Amino acid sequence: MQVNVSARHGHLKAEDQAIIVEKVEKVRRLFDRINAIEVTVDLEHLDKPSVEINVSAEHAPDFVASAQSQTILAALDLTIGKVEQQIRKHKEKVTEHKATGVKHSNGETV
Repeated sequence: MQVNVSARHGHLKAEDQAIIVEKVEKVRRLFDRINAIEVTVDLEHLDKPSVEINVSAEHAPDFVASAQSQTILAALDLTIGKVEQQIRKHKEKVTEHKATGVKHSNGETV
């Protein structure tokens, strides 16, 4: 799995990038088919930085989420929560919502 961290309108410290990568890699535990994760930190407004996460997975649409907060790590935590919710919803849809076939019906006619 590939994790890319980039910054707009500023630069991130190496320590911040390492923390971001460490937190974002935990998303992998939810869905095995994740190929790449892109994290973009927008530092245009230093009092409210925003974080956007784009998760690419096999046989699934991209999962995208963004959030703003007082600090970069707080915004990251909010964004990770949103992406995890999208992944859980997709996984539930794929694994549990199978259509029942005709041979599984109880034989009643409507």
